[in-house]
Order: sequence, then C-alpha cells, then structure tokens
Amino acid sequence: MFSAGFRTISRQRHAANNLAQGQAKRTMATVDMTVRDAINAAIDEEMERDEKVFILGEEVAQYQGAYKVTKGLWQKYGSKRVIDTPITEMGFTGMAIGASYKDLRPIVEFMTWNFSMQAIDQIVNSAAKQYYMSAGDIACPIVFRGPNGNAAGTSAQHSQCFAAWYSSVPGLKVVSPYSAEDAKGLMKAAIRDNNPVVVLEHELMYGVSFPMSDEAQSSDFVIPIGKAKIEREGTDVTIVSFSKMVGLALEAAEVLSASGISCEVINLRSIRPLDRDTIINSVKKTGRIVSIETGWPQCGIGSEIAAIMMESDAFNWLDAPMERITGADVPMAYAVDLENASLPQVPDVVATVNRLVQRKLVA
Repeated sequence: MFSAGFRTISRQRHAANNLAQGQAKRTMATVDMTVRDAINAAIDEEMERDEKVFILGEEVAQYQGAYKVTKGLWQKYGSKRVIDTPITEMGFTGMAIGASYKDLRPIVEFMTWNFSMQAIDQIVNSAAKQYYMSAGDIACPIVFRGPNGNAAGTSAQHSQCFAAWYSSVPGLKVVSPYSAEDAKGLMKAAIRDNNPVVVLEHELMYGVSFPMSDEAQSSDFVIPIGKAKIEREGTDVTIVSFSKMVGLALEAAEVLSASGISCEVINLRSIRPLDRDTIINSVKKTGRIVSIETGWPQCGIGSEIAAIMMESDAFNWLDAPMERITGADVPMAYAVDLENASLPQVPDVVATVNRLVQRKLVA
C-alpha cells in the first residue's frame, strides 16, 4: 500500500490535471434542445450526408415514431429510406443486418429494448459475430436504438435495463446518452461506425431539454465512442453512472455539497468499451467510488466497474470498498410506490456516500 502522504500528494496532482482539463472545456451553450430533437437531428444529418443510411421499425414513418423521434424524416426521405415494418422484431432486424452486409447502413428502431428480446439471436449471432466469423471480410455497420430501462408504470416486462446484457457481447459497441449533446454526438458516431452499435436511450429523457453548444449544433459534431465525460469535478468520492441516473447523481452531489462532501460525477456515455482510464484516474484522486444504475445488481455495470477496481492499480488508491446502487433484485412492480422503491433515489445516494466517506481502509 502507498503511504498516506504519497497518496495525498498524488491526488493533488490528479486534481490539478483535471482542473486544467476542465478549464479547456468549452462552456458556450447557446440553444436548448430536447434529447428527442437531438436524436432526430443526428439521424437527419447522417441521412442527408450518406444516402446509404436508412431507418426502419414499427411506426417510424407515417406515425412519425412512437416517441416522435423520427418526426419529419418520412416526409423528407420517403418510404424507401424511412420504412414502417410489421410487428416482427426478429424479421425486420434480420433484414436490416442483411442489408448492412451489402454496404448499406441501417438504423433499427425498437419501440422499446424489451422487444429486442424477440431479435436477440439476430443481434448477437448475426450482427455481433459476423466480422469475426468472416475473417474480417464482411462488416456489419448497423445501429440498434430505442428506449431502455424503466418508463413510468410500465411494469415488469417493459422496464428492464439491457446495458449489462448487450455490453457483455464481443463485437457489439454499446452507448447510453444522458444529455442532448450526448444523444446527438453518440448517435452520429454510431451511424458512422463500421461495427454494430447498440444505443440505449431513455423514454423519460426524450422530452428533457439541455443546452447545446455551437460545436454540438454543427453537422460535424461527433462524440467518440469509448470516452466518458466528467460532469462535475470533486475530491471526496467518485460517482459513476449513465443515462438518466447521471441526473440523479448530479442532484445527489448538489445535496451532498451542502454538507461539505465533494463528489466527482462521471457520465459513462459508452458502456462497451468502458472508459477505464477516466474511472481509474478519478478514483486515484478521490479514493472512493459509487456506481448507480437501474438494472439488477448481479452481473451489472457496477459489477464490471468493481472488477476494474480490483484488477487495476486503482485498488491501491481506495480508502474504502466500492459501493453499488442498483435497481432492486426483483421484477418491476406496476404500482407507483413499489416502482419508486425498486429504483435508485436521491436519498439512497446521499446515505451511501455519507456512509462511504466515514469508512477507511488505510490510515
């Protein structure tokens, strides 16, 4: 183990480096945009940029999308590039994967990722493994997108988080945006990528507005897959999350700041690949880490982050064991009170962090 003095000096250096990086970040935010409109803009720009890009799914065309994400695209690009499908996920997913083998760039919309279960064989066996099984001869540039996780009152079969499911599959890339900039930049990156990319959106975030910088409004704006974002810098504990739970983490961090606890909040953005360096460097600065997700605890994203802590030199910097905040280990209930009890809440984060900062492994 490192001495306490060495750890303190090193953390000060990490803090200084992160501060310097933070000062270089852009701060010009000029327009507010909803997550829904940001995804729509990304798809529109990429369809205009590349005629090989098309989108298909249930109600994406004439109905403008179940959540209006594809609004206006059918009118602009027509029925050959914005395609309404029957209710047959396995069928239209397989068709799209076949199209990607022949140099097209399909975007498959699932009305909810829960329905992707009907097409998981196509995603895992036909899309994720094709490049490997063809010895690099046949790529599969395809995007699978739609709302992931809980909505409101959607009960057990429509409330699952699939981040851990799909991020366990070699050959897939998996991203999960939080803000409007995330949504636009990651969607454009996913469409341009030559690998199959899973985009886990969140239904309850579609109508939420975020500031969009001048850079993010550009048609050239792309966020690299595999790079996390530090949403809030801190010195006492690292909170790692993705999608809607980033907002919960930021809210809890604000509450905790009133009692003098400084939280660093990391928005993963990319689930596969994970940005290990950003997580590890943050823990070297804070000495403590908490993960938040709505998925089940066993084999979750927090479990993978815990493994990183154990298997990397971050372990030597921990002042307390990592803690995970997850969804309850039960199918989602329909009743509102039980649904809320099954999901992470701000008091859960505050209580966990308060407990964690009192624990020490090293004197």
